[in-house]
Amino acid sequence: MSRTALVTGGSRGIGRAVALRLAGEGVRVAVHYGSNETAAKQTVDDIQAAGGEAFAVRADLSEPDAAEQVWRQFDAVADGLDVLVNNAAIGRHQPLADVTPEWFDRLVAVNAKAPFFLIQQGLSRLRDGGRIVNIGSGVTRIAFPQDTAYSMTKGALNTLTLALAKELGPRGITVNTVAPGIIETDMNDWLADPEAARAAAEYSVFERVGQPEDVADVVAFVASEQARWITGQWIDATGGSRL
Repeated sequence: MSRTALVTGGSRGIGRAVALRLAGEGVRVAVHYGSNETAAKQTVDDIQAAGGEAFAVRADLSEPDAAEQVWRQFDAVADGLDVLVNNAAIGRHQPLADVTPEWFDRLVAVNAKAPFFLIQQGLSRLRDGGRIVNIGSGVTRIAFPQDTAYSMTKGALNTLTLALAKELGPRGITVNTVAPGIIETDMNDWLADPEAARAAAEYSVFERVGQPEDVADVVAFVASEQARWITGQWIDATGGSRL
């Protein structure tokens, strides 16, 4: 029986790369998206064109019933889950003084609350020996005052990972966080400025900006059978940023 994965924010950026990577290994992928139906359809079409299996599910993760929406659509197509990748997130460069209560609430809803309840409601679907991969961020290791609120929400995922790994270990389910550094995605559109891109590249020991596939390869390993003895870990996928 082929494995099934749900990748939140799977239509673009890191999520798309993860969806394509998992599908390339024979995993059927539920590609979650928030609003960009065209991008989600393109990702599903690309997977199917390469011989894989995929379907799209839509939900605005800031909504109170987002998890219910996701699982309702998932259940209409699939009868069990093997890999959950909590990738979807929002953020923007914003200093502490400029953060409004409304933006803070939205950040927490999408980046921390949604993963929590997707996991809570997904555990009855997640088969023993399954994998949960939370996409964190290098900003929980490297101080990033340009976006303190975003950093705080990613720190919450680290703690969630640790607690869940202990709780779900008896079922053979591993829970890990993969933490990217600066990755060239739509979310980091500021990299279009050549000077900003050069400065970003200097963070990494490899002197380049990361690509979504760099992270997807790490996620695919953590989601594989070969990573069965790795759990409760924060895995640095920043390209050696600020070592």
